[in-house]
Amino acid sequence: MDPVIDALVTGFERGTVTRRELIQKLTALAGVGVGAAAATTAVSAAPLKSASINHTSVLVSDMARSLEFYDRVFGLKLLNEDKANKIARLGTGGKVLVSLRVEPPAGKIDHFAIGVDGFNREAVTRELQGLGLTPRENIEFGFYVLDPDGAPVQITGI
Repeated sequence: MDPVIDALVTGFERGTVTRRELIQKLTALAGVGVGAAAATTAVSAAPLKSASINHTSVLVSDMARSLEFYDRVFGLKLLNEDKANKIARLGTGGKVLVSLRVEPPAGKIDHFAIGVDGFNREAVTRELQGLGLTPRENIEFGFYVLDPDGAPVQITGI
């Protein structure tokens, strides 16, 4: 059980486990015993707690035509725009669901973003580096890592 407690404390110190989660998990360990420890280890194995798909980025050839399509078909409204980089972010209720970028090849989904609970760039960077990954940042993919096949996975808050 000691490795489980050590992992929880380390996660708390690194900022990937909240104080509430730490207390809840320690209480569960104390109340239930070794069976709970095994379950907690399985749940806590990943250092970043994914909470949602934040958005998907699509390359388009005609921004006006794409804006009209996503509004007419899905009711997605223009939330913000980066005209200099030919990027439009669409969504509902203030939440971005789809990002459009004018760039060939049109029709390609060039990245998706995973929303992480309690996102903190410095803490996430340390966790990724601890896993042997090198986080990168650019205008196309934001703050991201490459998956094993080279697909960009943006990491953001929820």
